[in-house]
Amino acid sequence: MRVIAVLAVVVGLESASNGTIGALAVALKQAFRISNMQVGLLVTVSTGIGVVATLVSGTLADRVNRTRVLWITVLIWSVAMGLSGLSVGYGWLLASRVALGIVIAVGGPVVASLIGDYFGQHERGRIYGFVLAGEGICTALGVLVSGWLAAITWRLSFFWLAVAGLLLTIAVARMVPEPPRGGGGIQRGAIQQVGPPRGAAERKVIAQHAEPHPQLVLHESPQHRSLWWVVRYVLSIRTNVVLIVASTFGYFFYTGLGTFAVALLRSRFRISQALAISLIAIIGVGALIGTLSAGRIADSLIGRGYISARMTVAGAAFLGAGAFFVPALLTDSLVVAVAFAFFAAIGLGGVNPPLDAGRLDIMHSRLWGRAEAVRTTLRSGFTAIAPLVFAYVAAKLAPRRGPGHFADEPSGLPQTFLIMLVTMYVAGALILLVARRTYPRDVATAVASERATDQHRQSRGDAAAAVSDGD
Repeated sequence: MRVIAVLAVVVGLESASNGTIGALAVALKQAFRISNMQVGLLVTVSTGIGVVATLVSGTLADRVNRTRVLWITVLIWSVAMGLSGLSVGYGWLLASRVALGIVIAVGGPVVASLIGDYFGQHERGRIYGFVLAGEGICTALGVLVSGWLAAITWRLSFFWLAVAGLLLTIAVARMVPEPPRGGGGIQRGAIQQVGPPRGAAERKVIAQHAEPHPQLVLHESPQHRSLWWVVRYVLSIRTNVVLIVASTFGYFFYTGLGTFAVALLRSRFRISQALAISLIAIIGVGALIGTLSAGRIADSLIGRGYISARMTVAGAAFLGAGAFFVPALLTDSLVVAVAFAFFAAIGLGGVNPPLDAGRLDIMHSRLWGRAEAVRTTLRSGFTAIAPLVFAYVAAKLAPRRGPGHFADEPSGLPQTFLIMLVTMYVAGALILLVARRTYPRDVATAVASERATDQHRQSRGDAAAAVSDGD
């Protein structure tokens, strides 16, 4: 559990950072006299840097000591947070956010690779639920603690995260040993191999005679393949492409929500900063429920013979979240809005655990890091602009006060969120209509690739032994 907890906090760093910007949106606008567009840019710039560096970090995740890469990354993040708190102007704050993109670049591929090697396939949905719960908790902490500290000074909101990052650096270095590659498991903190790397979904696929795609079966380890080859290969797996597109749509909405949720509540219902922060925390409990339950439900259904359960659960979660967000955005009652937002958050939180586990199912274990890097790069390139798009659309939809003048930008946020809900519906439809159908064959392809590369490695070992005996 120590490893799970540490990885959960690492995954949550980006969310805590973005949540802090969301909580400080009003304070930063007042301190630096900036607009919603400039607030959105603070999130966009860190995400954009991550796009550039992610593919390199994916290669590191597949080839070098991942634990060392992780603690160095967290240390850099902590320093950048400290510099953010020392900002004397908007330009300084914007520049310090650039270093935060390193966490986006390294965290996803390295954590995905470590989870694949620490835990067996049959439990990855549940484990991802725990890890991604850390993302939700860190988002809540970023909003809550930073929002409360902002009542004293917004600088403290960055300083406490810098201190937390330094403590996390020590925890990663001491509590997350490098596991053997290839799909193992942990038990009470001790690293050990626990049977074959493939589990329930793969056994069901084999039992039901799902055929692999012959042209995609790997016969040699892809560990030392070029980055360009890896990009082409992972994008030739149909389920993976659909999941990349769907998760991109989902993260686009989630990023905009995390950036402007507090501003939306305050402007829509004319409530205080403290009350808005508290309501966000209540809604966040719903996201935590979805995160902890969806992966477990999908794992259970797979054990009962539903091969594509991970796709079904994730797709249903997308559509459910979109359905509950509509009345939450249309009602004039604060109580009703929070109630529907709570149920929408359950769906939104339930999307990622089954999807993240499913991505490992369809990929050779020596490609986990780089495959996640490809996904993160493509996803981040789109979601990086989400805060700017939300702010721009909100400004355009805001009612005019006079010729050439608009009312406060937040007044256009409810309509903006209603429009952006289309991304949730598209994501859910893609997963249910396409990925649910292609998933079994892609899992079968991954199983066949693991077997073929194992046989190739063993044959090379036997040949080397024969040569040695001959000498």
